[in-house]
Amino acid sequence: MTGWIEFIVAMAAFMLGHLLPRVGGLRGNLIKCLGRRAYFALYGLVSLVLLGWVISAAGRTPYVELWPQAPWMRWVPFAATPIAFVLAACGLGVALPDSLGASRKRKYDPTHPGFAAVSRHPVLLALALWALTHLLPNGDLSYVLLFGLFALFPLIAIPAFDRRARNRDGQDAFVGAPILSVRPVFDRAWWRQNARPVLMRSAIGVLFWCVVLHLHAPVIGAWPFP
Repeated sequence: MTGWIEFIVAMAAFMLGHLLPRVGGLRGNLIKCLGRRAYFALYGLVSLVLLGWVISAAGRTPYVELWPQAPWMRWVPFAATPIAFVLAACGLGVALPDSLGASRKRKYDPTHPGFAAVSRHPVLLALALWALTHLLPNGDLSYVLLFGLFALFPLIAIPAFDRRARNRDGQDAFVGAPILSVRPVFDRAWWRQNARPVLMRSAIGVLFWCVVLHLHAPVIGAWPFP
């Protein structure tokens, strides 16, 4: 199975892998059987495997150039991807209003928003940053479709999550939690409250980026360095 057929099958498998758990209460039943941590660990592993397959399958499609790659373009994802990994690592599991990767057990406190003071949608922003910066140096049709779809998802999901939070909690759902702000980075009081978890999660994000960077060529088949 090669070319466009493999790419279409891989994309379908990736999308079904994210849609099926939400059908007929399957996700809830699996969480009851496996436990929450085991379920999300397995779900994350399967998602990464399917993502790797989609990206590698895109590289095996017939080449249809939409725009040429300039040498400087390779620096854009190389510089932006560690930021995306840090955003995702800091955003996973924290007490945020409704968002991808947010904790459902921890209550959001607007007086101590934590990393939500930087963004209420850090994981979705990380996905958008990763996709858009990878889109630039990959101007062939299959990669434009791939990274374009991944970039489109946060643009659809962010208003949907915000609408759900607003319907439940009103405008108060967003107090102290902007879509994106760099102000906390320069706020000493915020750092005094959040330095330890933010620095630890940032280090984990950078570590994962280093691992993915060195696995990029053997797993995906594309040399990631400029």
